[in-house]
Amino acid sequence: MTPRALLSSLGSGLLVVGLAATGVAAATTATAAPTATTTAASSARAADAQARIQLWAPDRVEAFSEGGRTYPPFGLRVIAPDSNVEVWSHRASFEDPIVSEVRTPTGTTRLPAGSMKDFTGIDGFIVLDVRKVGSSRKVVHRSLDACLAATGERARPDAPATSPYPRYCPYSPFTLGSVMGVQQGWAANVFESSGLRPLPIGPGTYVVESRVAKRYWSAFGLTAATATTSTRMNVVEAEGCQDCGRAGGHASEPGHLGRYGRPGARPTEKAGGSAAGAVPDLRSLPAFGIELNRKATTLRFSATVWNAGSSPLVIDGFRRRDAEVMDAYQYFFDTDGNQTGYQQVGTMEFHHANHNHWHFEDFARYDLLDANKKYVSKSRKQSFCLANTDAVDYTVPGADWQPENTDLATACGDEGALSIREVLASGSGDTYAQYRAGQAFKIGDLPNGVYYIRVEGNPERNLTESDTTNNVADRRIRIGGKGADRWVKAAPIGDIVEPPTFFRGVS
Repeated sequence: MTPRALLSSLGSGLLVVGLAATGVAAATTATAAPTATTTAASSARAADAQARIQLWAPDRVEAFSEGGRTYPPFGLRVIAPDSNVEVWSHRASFEDPIVSEVRTPTGTTRLPAGSMKDFTGIDGFIVLDVRKVGSSRKVVHRSLDACLAATGERARPDAPATSPYPRYCPYSPFTLGSVMGVQQGWAANVFESSGLRPLPIGPGTYVVESRVAKRYWSAFGLTAATATTSTRMNVVEAEGCQDCGRAGGHASEPGHLGRYGRPGARPTEKAGGSAAGAVPDLRSLPAFGIELNRKATTLRFSATVWNAGSSPLVIDGFRRRDAEVMDAYQYFFDTDGNQTGYQQVGTMEFHHANHNHWHFEDFARYDLLDANKKYVSKSRKQSFCLANTDAVDYTVPGADWQPENTDLATACGDEGALSIREVLASGSGDTYAQYRAGQAFKIGDLPNGVYYIRVEGNPERNLTESDTTNNVADRRIRIGGKGADRWVKAAPIGDIVEPPTFFRGVS
């Protein structure tokens, strides 16, 4: 069974999250996310089934110690021996816990409650014990989180040539859903994904025992015999080497070729064909990374607009003769990836100075509103180079788990470009930080009080999408203080711990 056939066979009743206009509440519609109801029968089947994963580590290794610290010189692998193994995770809103399920062709089993505090991996998935040979005393005992999407590589010659699964676990606290997967015959490097710290041991011979934590045995069909692997590690004193004993690199990731290709020929009409199939669905996350500059005269923030639709947003630009302007067209595709139509949706302009690439006009708008949500001012950031900077929800139907254009260099073109293609993949978002003059809000003459930062995708409604009622997210803030001591506080969103500002304002 192919990975996509597996996904489609694993049931309906899926959950997609849509942020309400407040940016805090969430509306629900149908999607492919985990539900909170997994039957006892499926859990029982999982316990009786053959092990869904295997741990692999070398039998013997030599490691180097320097200053009483030793790096294990091997990567612990999680292998999917007989079929694809997937972990689907989702939360219904920012206030709700993450629910995770293990999915294979034989069934679906929910992971224990609290298995993931965020989307960076399964909490405490691996238990690591180290003891000296001939001794039962543990000199190291650690619990490691594990991203099963990390650094995939083939584990045997007859394994499929490529893996369809994401190549990393999302780190944004505003992620709504994720998928981790190990392709049949492939392996994920758990030590590399967990950021394993050096072991506080010196020269000697040790046994390193790695095992899946017992609370996860049932979901992965493991027993005491199948959940553990061990390595005999001989540690010697390092003598001037660099990167002594660190785990080596991993296999290169094959088969990750561009999916959307290059733009075609310039259209001869403003529109052609039709949007007969799926279309994008642009949604906004609440503003975050909210702060004042040092002089307390401007309000900085970051914002994400993402695509929850089952089709990518594909925008091609075609340059006008002797001008730094391109006419922009949105393209539509059916479920097989065949183009069904297009329409002109605006323009792209080339931005000099710190940008030096092409921006699509009117993708998003940022406004500052007063306590009654009346307009106060707007950010002058109104043109964008689309890039898939954040994995927001990879459980939405049609999500692209391996988007190519994840940075500005991939899609935005240079001054000599004749045409370009910019893509916002299904399940991904594009994040910008507004900290430059004109992008951040000026507040020098603004009275203290309650305000809202509004993020709106597709503000002019030029782009075709499935739903325009979920394009807005508002974040409540309060400004106080005097002079250079003014401050800003943002209303909390669920249990999210916000990261530092994402400074992508140069794009």
